[in-house]
Amino acid sequence: MGQLLRAISKNGGVACYVAQTTDVVAQAEQIHTTSAVVTAALGRLLTAASIMGSTLKSEEASVTLRMMGDGPVGALIAVADWEGNVRGYAANPVVELPLNSFGKLDVGGAVGHTGTLSVVKDLGMGDPYVGQVPIVSGEIAEDITSYFAVSEQIPTVCALGVLVNPDLTVAAAGGYVAQLLPGAAEEDIARLEANIQKIPAISGLFAKGETPVQVMERVMEGLEPQILEEAQVEYRCGCSRQRVERALASIPKEELLAMAEDPKETEVCCHFCDRKYYFTPEQLRELAGR
Repeated sequence: MGQLLRAISKNGGVACYVAQTTDVVAQAEQIHTTSAVVTAALGRLLTAASIMGSTLKSEEASVTLRMMGDGPVGALIAVADWEGNVRGYAANPVVELPLNSFGKLDVGGAVGHTGTLSVVKDLGMGDPYVGQVPIVSGEIAEDITSYFAVSEQIPTVCALGVLVNPDLTVAAAGGYVAQLLPGAAEEDIARLEANIQKIPAISGLFAKGETPVQVMERVMEGLEPQILEEAQVEYRCGCSRQRVERALASIPKEELLAMAEDPKETEVCCHFCDRKYYFTPEQLRELAGR
């Protein structure tokens, strides 16, 4: 299970969200058997989605993040519910690139430096809100920061990180988002900026055993933070045979009947959890008749 924390400064000028998602990202790696750089990219997006999902108010709400860059990984998708539980996948789970100029996994090179970040917030009350911004760096944290500044006009600092072991397992993963709220004092802004400047890499902090509370205290040092909520989050896919049946039933009747011509069972695989569902020709004909 991962951990998610939400806090606010005593005077209400700064909000902070911290997520420790090591187990979440590890499960994603196990499901999708991603290469190291794709694990890092997908893990960062999953962490961001978890934080953003936790800000939603309705039990029916969800947020979908889609990175579509010109890099070899192709599309990256992460979907979170209102509790911060998350799922996701990469179009190309295995990408091999040399380390970047800093000796780190080249997430920006894998995602690409040109393209779009799309954010879809479905509040369960009609048409969803859709925001889209150009990719800034492909490193994801900077792109999330840009989204908040451009689409929601919220000054934001975002840090995301995934530390991958040589055997491709996940050593640590997590991130934080700090936001200035209306009425934030100049001294609060200056203090937050100073704090951010001296915080080491977030994945390294979690790898050393720091908790979300300790990370939050680093971000909010001197701002008298108050914890509003602490919760557990997990990698969670809500697929089911019934949902797959509904999806198949939405396919044009002619296509379903054409699929039913194959005497073998038709396999449908969930992109998020790799679970497989099988349908006989007779079952496909029944769906076509709905």
